[in-house]
Amino acid sequence: MDDTYDVVVVGAGPGGEVAADRIVRAGLTAVVVEAEAVGGECSYRACIPSKALLRPGAAREAARSVDGARQAVTAVLDPALVLARRDRLTGRGDDSGQADWLNGAGIPLVRGHGRLAGVRRVDVTGTDGTVRTLRARLAVVLSTGTEPALPPVEGLDRIGVWTNRQATTADAVPGRLVVIGGGVVACEMATAWRSLGSSVTLLVRDRGLLSGWEPCAGEEVTRGLTALGVTVRFGVSATRVARDETTRTVTVETDDGAALVCDEVLAATGHRPRTTDLGLDTVGLPAGDWLPVDDTCRVTALDGDWLYAVGDVNHRAPLTHMAKYQARACAAAIAERAAGRPADTGRRQAWSAEADQFALPQAVFTHPEVASVGPTERAAREAGLAVRAVEYRIDDVAGAALHADDFRGRAKLVVDETRGVVVGCTLTGPMATELIHTATVAIVGEVPLERLRHAVPAFPTVSEVWLRLLEAYGL
Repeated sequence: MDDTYDVVVVGAGPGGEVAADRIVRAGLTAVVVEAEAVGGECSYRACIPSKALLRPGAAREAARSVDGARQAVTAVLDPALVLARRDRLTGRGDDSGQADWLNGAGIPLVRGHGRLAGVRRVDVTGTDGTVRTLRARLAVVLSTGTEPALPPVEGLDRIGVWTNRQATTADAVPGRLVVIGGGVVACEMATAWRSLGSSVTLLVRDRGLLSGWEPCAGEEVTRGLTALGVTVRFGVSATRVARDETTRTVTVETDDGAALVCDEVLAATGHRPRTTDLGLDTVGLPAGDWLPVDDTCRVTALDGDWLYAVGDVNHRAPLTHMAKYQARACAAAIAERAAGRPADTGRRQAWSAEADQFALPQAVFTHPEVASVGPTERAAREAGLAVRAVEYRIDDVAGAALHADDFRGRAKLVVDETRGVVVGCTLTGPMATELIHTATVAIVGEVPLERLRHAVPAFPTVSEVWLRLLEAYGL
């Protein structure tokens, strides 16, 4: 068997799949190595199952927000049916469909744990312990992702703690759930399990949710969680946890002297790179570290153009859509260099994954939804931009009143006064996750406000908020 390919891709998550596909489309050969399931974390234990858990609650709330429909919604969610639908969408981890897709795309799949074994070499250890060596003529692309990192809480590693993996795949609704964290995973999972009947308490070390976002995002999510019945405790950290061997309940002690009794604990406080057992030492790189890359996703700590890293493992933009974006750019760079061209990381080139620096879209499917793209007002000012921010209540748009009787939403635009373009946008409320792409296009396209005023939103739609924001700016 010929085990030499143009590109060897280690990791078959969204980034790895897309990178291999684009490499093959460019006329080169690629092989993918995967130790677990093709499709990665997103397909089975993160994005897809979490949104499957969240959608039924959101659909119920949408129906209850309109008089006439509200009266028809008389029952609570059926947890068994919600979990069954999630399982249909994820296949309960069965990756045969995605593995078949790889085969149909002409990309061989090698099952096993891949490790670098020197320059352009990857050793793959199969489940039977046999080792197969793959060689790359051009490049190795690492797309191994991350794994949950537990906070330093005494006893947390001994109670069978939930991470995002258990929180999205659990087969039963816990009666009482304590969530440690205040980020996206914490907020979404608190929303999902509360909608399915759990009594949820959120322990947040900071003074607000979604730190790093515009303050209005965290404020609105806090309001929404509280309205759902979630107990949100700010400025509180768990210090010790223990599970009773008889009752199987967990006691969570906090630094303010409280002791919470629950059935499960979800630790949603961050991730670490899956690079500890990746063979990085064979090429002079430290094991366990993130892999810094340039805009072509080439690992910058090494000379030459042979090692690349896409997705969460490079720590640039840990989001599935950005992993795919990076993979497209990475494959284009490899193909360009294979053709003898330099693939310089100039702006707006096909091989330059630069968007995370100025137009990183984020969507949180809580109730209400929140979404953002580009820097916050504070971050833009700290970056030295001369900016002006405008805000508008989305509920004051005619389309909002038609969409829901109790519509509540906020919009904030950050404008670079020097260039006269939008650089940041944050939205809260129904459909915020869908509306944000308009802002992404405006930012990436650097559309001047004087031109953007001619993009007329249809009446009566919620998108008219764009007209109102421009009017608030003075246009």
